[in-house]
Amino acid sequence: MTFRTPAFGRRLGNGRSRLLVPVLVVLAVLLVAFLLFTSIWTNLLWYRSINFSSVYTTELWAKALLFVGSGALMALLVGANMVIAYRLRPAYRPLSVEQQGLERYRAVVDPRRKLIAGGLLGLLALLTGSSVAGQWPVFLAFLNRTPFGVEDPQFHKDVSFYVFTYPFLRLVLGVVFATVILSILAALMVHYLYGGLRLQGPGDKASPPARAHLSVLVGLFVLLKAFAYWFDRYGLVHSERGATTGASYTDVNALLPAKTILAVIAVVCALMFFGNLLQRGMMLPGVGFTLLVLSAVLVGGVYPLLIQQFQVKPDELAKELEYIKRNIEFTRKAYNVEGATVTGEYGAKPVTDPKQLQTEAERLGGVRLLDPNVVGETFQQLQRIRPFYQFPDTLDVDRYKVGNETVDAIVALRELSGAPEGQQSWVKDRMVYTHGYGFVSAYGDRFGPGGTPDFLSKDMPQSPDSKIKVDRPQIYFGERSPDYSVVGGSGQQELDYPDNSKAGQKNTTYQGRGGVPVDSFLNKLLFATKFQEKNLLLSGAINDGAKIVYNRKPREMVQKAAPWLTLDGDPYPTVVNGRITWILDGYTTSSGYPYSEQTSLGDATRDTITDTRSAVARQTNDRINYMRNSVKATVDAYDGTVKLYQWDEKDPVAKTWMKVFKGTVQPRGSIPPELESHFRYPQDLFKVQRQILTKYHVTDASAFYNGEGFWEVPEDPGAKGRRQPPYYQSLQMPGKDAASFSLTTVYNPRGNPNLAAFMAIGSTPGRDYGQIQILQLPRNATAQGPGQVQNSFETDPKVKNELFALRQGGTRTVPGNMLTIPFGDGILYVEPMYAMAAGTAEQQPYPLLGRVLVRFGDKIASGSTMSEAMEQLLGGVAAAPPAGEKPPEQEQPGQEPGGAPLSAQAQQAIDNLEAAVTDFEKAQKDGNFAEMGKAWDRVKKARDELAAAQKAAAAARPAATPSPSPSATPSPTPGG
Repeated sequence: MTFRTPAFGRRLGNGRSRLLVPVLVVLAVLLVAFLLFTSIWTNLLWYRSINFSSVYTTELWAKALLFVGSGALMALLVGANMVIAYRLRPAYRPLSVEQQGLERYRAVVDPRRKLIAGGLLGLLALLTGSSVAGQWPVFLAFLNRTPFGVEDPQFHKDVSFYVFTYPFLRLVLGVVFATVILSILAALMVHYLYGGLRLQGPGDKASPPARAHLSVLVGLFVLLKAFAYWFDRYGLVHSERGATTGASYTDVNALLPAKTILAVIAVVCALMFFGNLLQRGMMLPGVGFTLLVLSAVLVGGVYPLLIQQFQVKPDELAKELEYIKRNIEFTRKAYNVEGATVTGEYGAKPVTDPKQLQTEAERLGGVRLLDPNVVGETFQQLQRIRPFYQFPDTLDVDRYKVGNETVDAIVALRELSGAPEGQQSWVKDRMVYTHGYGFVSAYGDRFGPGGTPDFLSKDMPQSPDSKIKVDRPQIYFGERSPDYSVVGGSGQQELDYPDNSKAGQKNTTYQGRGGVPVDSFLNKLLFATKFQEKNLLLSGAINDGAKIVYNRKPREMVQKAAPWLTLDGDPYPTVVNGRITWILDGYTTSSGYPYSEQTSLGDATRDTITDTRSAVARQTNDRINYMRNSVKATVDAYDGTVKLYQWDEKDPVAKTWMKVFKGTVQPRGSIPPELESHFRYPQDLFKVQRQILTKYHVTDASAFYNGEGFWEVPEDPGAKGRRQPPYYQSLQMPGKDAASFSLTTVYNPRGNPNLAAFMAIGSTPGRDYGQIQILQLPRNATAQGPGQVQNSFETDPKVKNELFALRQGGTRTVPGNMLTIPFGDGILYVEPMYAMAAGTAEQQPYPLLGRVLVRFGDKIASGSTMSEAMEQLLGGVAAAPPAGEKPPEQEQPGQEPGGAPLSAQAQQAIDNLEAAVTDFEKAQKDGNFAEMGKAWDRVKKARDELAAAQKAAAAARPAATPSPSPSATPSPTPGG
C-alpha cells in the first residue's frame, strides 16, 4: 500500500493536468466567441437604430464570403500540393550525411505531420482570408459596376473597366500568384524533407516525381506571368513615364508591344516547363527560365529605355503632344473642372471714374467681415453661459432669410464639454450631462457695440428676439458628444440648461427615436462588455425605457452608414423647420480613372484651417484621380436620424454603390426645399479642384508642356508657411445680375507673390451651383497678391498708426480673413483686424473687431466699419452699409441733420442711448453677459427711437438738406 500510493497520486495529478489544458482552451474559445458576438451584435443594434442595418449585413456577408473563399482556396491548393509531394516521396533514400541529419527532423515531424500541416494551413488560411476580406469594396463594386459612357483613347474600353474591373482582376491575380508561389515553397519543403530533393551527393538532385511536380508548378507560375504581362498592358493608362500621367509615346510604341511579346514568350516558356514531364533532365526548364529572364530585361527594360533616350528626349514635345492632350482632357473630366470658364485680362483697366465707383460701391452690399476662423473664442466667451459648454475653434458659414433679406451668417452649436471640474461621477457624466443646448448665430457683415458679433440667435433658453427659431435646441448628436450616454429612462433627469429659478436648472428626458434600449439584462451585459464599464450592468438608475446612445459624432455616423463615401472634413449645423440638422458632404473617389493626374487628397486639402484647428478633420493621404460630390447627408442633432440624398445624379460610382446598398440613398427629388437652401459647395472638393486648376487651367498642350502660366495657391498672410483657405462670401461676379453665395480663392504665379487669378464657384443650389469662374489677370501686370497686400497694410503710415493705437496696453491684433472681391474691373482687398486685450488664461480675453482695412489699386484705407473704410478709400464715395450698420457720426451733438436744434423726443432718445451704452460697457468690463444682453437691447431700442424722432423732424422741415443719421453705435473697444 505504501508503495502504490505515490504512483496513484502522480496518475491523478497527471490526469488533472491533462484535463486543465482542454478546459482552459474551451474557456478561451468561449471568451473570444462572446467578445466577437458582443462586437457584432452591438454594432448591428446601432445600425438598426438608424435604419441602415442592410449596410452592415451586406458588408459582413461580403467579408465572410471573401474570407472563407480565399482562405479555403489557399489552404486547399497548398495543402493538396503538400499531400502530392508527400505521396511522391522516394521509397528508398540514399545514405548520406545530409539524409542522416534530415532523419532526426523526419522522426519528429512524421508522427505529427497532419497536426503540423493542419496548423500551418489554418494559419495561412486565416492570414489570407483576413487580407482579402478587407478588399470587399473592390469585390462588390465589380459585381455592380456601372458604365461611365466614356472610352479611353488607347484601348477603347469604357472607363468603368479601369475603375471597377481592373482592380478586381488585379486582386484575383494577386491571390492566385500567392497561392502558386506558396504551393511551390511548400512542395520544395516537403520534397526536401522526405528525400525527393537533395543538395549534396552524386547523381540527380531531384527524383523524377519531384522534378515533374515542381515543373508543373513552375510552369503554372510562368503561365500566370504570361497573363500578367498581357493584363499589364491596360495599366499603361496610369503610367508616370512620360511628361504627364497616362500612356506616353514610349509606353504606346515600345512598352505596349514589349508586353505583348513577353506574354507570348512566357507562354512558350511555360510549355517548356510542362514539356519536362516527358523528357528527363533540366535542359528545357533551364532554357525556358533563361529565355524568360533575358526577354524581361531586354524587351521589357532595355528596349523602352533606348526608345525614351534616343527617340523621345531629343524631340519630346512633338512625340508627347498627343498624349499630353489626352491627359488634359481626361484630368479635367475626372475632377469635373472641364466647364470652368476663364476670363482673360481681367483688371487690365480698373475703373477710375468716381461716379462709376460710387455705383460699384452701392452694389457691394454687405461684406462678410466676421471671420469664422477667428471669432470662435468670442462666441465662447459671450455665449458659453456655463463652463460645461463649449464652441468649436472654427465656426461655420451659412445663409438665412431674415425678413425679406438673405444674409450670410456665422453659426455654431453650444455643445457639451462634460460635468463641471471636480463634480464628475459616472451618473453625472453618463446620465445627467448628456447633451448640448442651443444654436447660436451672428450676422456675417455687421457688428454690435465694442466690435462684438451682432447675434441673430443667442442665449439659453433662446432669446425671444432671435431671428432663427429653434424648436428642439437639445444636441444629443454632435461633434463633441460623449462616447456614450444613458438617456430616456422613466423619471430620468437630464440637465437641459441652467436657469435662475429656485431649482437652478431645467431638466429634460430624451424622447427621440435614436439610441438602443438598454433596459434588459442581456443588453446591459453586452454594453458593459463593449464599453468596459461595470456600472452599466450594476446601476439601479438604469430603468424602464432607458436607451444608450453611442457612435454619436455626425461624421462617424454617416461614415458607418455609407462606408463607400469619403466625407468632407467640416460638417456644419443648420436649422431646418425648427430642428438642428447637421449637413455633411460625401464624395466618391477613385484612383483608376485613365490618363488623369493623381493627387494626394490630404495634401490638396491641407491649409491653415486643417493645420491649426481641431474642428475640421484632416483628410487621409489617399492618392486619387477622380472625385465627385455625389451625396448630401444629414444627421438630426436630437434623435440621430441619418439620411442620404443623391446629389450628383450622373456619377457612375454613386450609382454602383446605390446598387450594392439598395434603398439607403434617397433620390435628389426627395430633398426638402428648406433643407436644400442650406446646401453649399463643399470645401474639400473645391480645394482639390483648385489644386488641379493650378496647372489644368492651361488647355493648350504646348503651353502645358512648357509649364507656361502655371499657378500656385498662395500662403495665408496671417499664418506663414500654410496655404490660404478658401472663403465663403456673397459677391457679385462680373457679368452677373446679382450677388450670390460663393466659395472663393486666389492664385499666385508659380514662384511669384503677385496675384495671378481669382476663382469663385457658385455655392447656392440652382443654375449657378458648381460653376467655376476664373478671372485671370494680365500676365504682364504686377497686381499684388495677398502676402504683399498684408505687408502694405502693415507699412502704410496711416494704417500703421491706427494699428499701433490698437496695440497699446499689451493688446494684440489678430488679422481676419483677407477677402478678395472683384470690384470696379479690379480687385478689392478687405481684411478685418481684430483686437485681443492682454490678459491671463483666467481672464480669457477674446477678439473684437478693431478696424476694417481695404485696398483697391494703390489706395489703402482703414475704418471702424466697412462703409467708413470704403468712404475713405474712394474719397468720400461710401459703400452702401449693410442693414443694421449705421454710417459714422458726422453731426454735432444737440442738432438734427441740417443743423436744427434737437427735439425733446430726440434728446431723450440720445440720453437713453448714452445710458445704455454706459451700462453695456460696464457689464462688458465685469464679464456679465446677461446684463450685456439687456443693455444691448436698450441700445437698439434707443437707436430706433432716435431714428423715428429724426424722421419726424425731417418730415416737418421738407426744405432741409438731407445728411446721414448719427451713429449711436459705440466705437470698437479693443479688449472689451
